[in-house]
Amino acid sequence: MPQHVQGVIAPGRNEPVRVETIVVPDPGPGEAVVKIQACGVCHTDLHYKQGAINDEFPFLLGHEAAGVVESVGEGVTDVTPGDFVILNWRAVCGTCRACLRGRPWYCFDTHNAKQRMTLLDGTELSPALGIGAFAEKTLVAAGQCTKVDPAVAPEIAGLLGCGVMAGIGAAINTGNVGRGDTVAVIGCGGVGDAAIVGSRLAGAAKIIAVDIDDRKLETARTMGATHTVNSRSTDAVEAVRELTGGFGADVVIEAVGRPETYEQAFYARDLAGTVVLVGVPTPEMKLELPLLDVFGRGGALKSSWYGDCLPSRDFPMLVDLHQQGRIDLGAFVTETIGLGDVEKAFARMHEGDVLRSVVVL
Repeated sequence: MPQHVQGVIAPGRNEPVRVETIVVPDPGPGEAVVKIQACGVCHTDLHYKQGAINDEFPFLLGHEAAGVVESVGEGVTDVTPGDFVILNWRAVCGTCRACLRGRPWYCFDTHNAKQRMTLLDGTELSPALGIGAFAEKTLVAAGQCTKVDPAVAPEIAGLLGCGVMAGIGAAINTGNVGRGDTVAVIGCGGVGDAAIVGSRLAGAAKIIAVDIDDRKLETARTMGATHTVNSRSTDAVEAVRELTGGFGADVVIEAVGRPETYEQAFYARDLAGTVVLVGVPTPEMKLELPLLDVFGRGGALKSSWYGDCLPSRDFPMLVDLHQQGRIDLGAFVTETIGLGDVEKAFARMHEGDVLRSVVVL
């Protein structure tokens, strides 16, 4: 029987979010219903609320989540009721051209649930990133459920579902940061700090954090940054070059998603260095660079989709590293809140007061 649960929806562009009763159908073939235990408030949810992703309102927000599988549909064998899972928005299909070439982290046909959750009046909801986890329960494709050790706290595990994975993966998977490399990270929110953690984990010798907020720069130091640059008062490109012997960083990770900061990243890298864009731009943004500079500086300009992660490989590995004390995922949790506090969490995010607010159910 369909279940009635509480969930947070964005009813229209830039309208305040509100808690509504959500109808969650029984799982169909290849689907699962997950009882949500925790879900992080991610900047992408704010993008949905602002209409910067698309205009398929109303949205059921939330996607950075962990919980327990409650029921599964026909043909589901990889997860069973009772499994503790992190939800992912890259449920690889196994049959697209990327998967068949052995690159499933680029899967071009990821799975989502085929049925829609609705409001009581039958209005269909668009789940954020195919998940919709600011809710007591949600319906997803079973492939969006990645089993991990249930000993890890849900509010920590859920962060791997998006922001923390995106940042760590931008450094390790996309940027290929190696031992002895110099790395600059522009933008020290949750994703940027995760890129710092990933760079440290990969053995970077020098990690330069760049931001306009001294509070964020101080937090970046606790995450592993060896140097900090306040780009409100200092030229970021010149500062990074000065800290790298005049050359620029081997890898520069742009975690803001703006043309101005991307240009800084482009010129702050060494010759033949790598720029990784993991910050998410909005549709109207444009970038202009001299093509001769693109050619003459060499190297690589990369975009990092979800940290180029493979959830089945990376989520359990990072949980293990956390449990071994090699990375501290708990440091990303600034506060825990309830469903009714999501709008306030967006305001705190805008003010730069938090790394992550996490809804706990």
